[in-house]
Amino acid sequence: MAFVVLEECIQCKHTDCVAVCPVDCFYEGPNFLVINPDECIDCALCEPECPIDAIRSEDDVPEDQQHFIELNAVLSQHPNWQVINEKKEALPEHEKWHGVAEKLQNLDRNGA
Repeated sequence: MAFVVLEECIQCKHTDCVAVCPVDCFYEGPNFLVINPDECIDCALCEPECPIDAIRSEDDVPEDQQHFIELNAVLSQHPNWQVINEKKEALPEHEKWHGVAEKLQNLDRNGA
């Protein structure tokens, strides 16, 4: 089982998680991070590093966010999404987006 980045990450994009990943399985888009499930080794190091609780094991993804399992897989293959393995600053307005429901409509899927 892989870990999954959930909706709470949209418009926040904290990157504490990528700094501890031993296999560089995180991919960065303009306003979201994803985990490539084929590269994730299920080490669980990333989950406690996320300050907004936006990472879960596939087995623990809430029912209303199950679609993020496939979304992580698809976006990690997007040609404009690149591996990220170093911590960066969160998005400038991340605090105003914390706890906002239904952020999926704000996801920029294309990138640069």
